[in-house]
Amino acid sequence: MVQITIQDNTDSIEMTLCGHVSMPWLAELSRTWAEMAPRLGKKMLRITIHEDDESIGMTLEGRVAGPWVDELSRAWAETATRLGKKTLSLDLRNVTFSDAGGKQALREIYAETNAELITGTLWAQYLAEEIMKRSADKDEENGHEFDA
Repeated sequence: MVQITIQDNTDSIEMTLCGHVSMPWLAELSRTWAEMAPRLGKKMLRITIHEDDESIGMTLEGRVAGPWVDELSRAWAETATRLGKKTLSLDLRNVTFSDAGGKQALREIYAETNAELITGTLWAQYLAEEIMKRSADKDEENGHEFDA
C-alpha cells in the first residue's frame, strides 16, 4: 500500500510517499502532483542549473525567501566550485517573491561573480537593481519584504 501525505505549510508544500510505488500508483501520484503544482509556484523555489564549457546559468522560479534562501545558498556553494573562469547568469524572470535574506543571498552571489542578471518583468528588473546595489538598503534594515 502507498500512502501520499500532503502538508501545506506557510512556506512550502511537502509531499511524502510511504511504501513501494508500483505502476497503478504512478497515475495517482501524477494526478495528485498535477493538482498541487499550480500552488507550488507560490510557495517554493525551483533552481535549475544549466552548464556548458563557457558558462553556468542558474534559473530561479518562485520564492527566494524563508527556508528557500538556505537551499539557494547550498546550490550556489555546490555550483561555485565548478565556476572557475566560466561566466554565471542568474535568470530571475520567474522569481515571484524575495525577502531580505533572499536579496542578501543573491547580492553575495552577484558580488562574488558579477553575474549577468536576466529579467523579463518589472518585478525582476527591480529585484536585479536591488541585488546590484552595493550600499545597505534602508528598507531591508527595516525588515520590509518585496513581492511581485
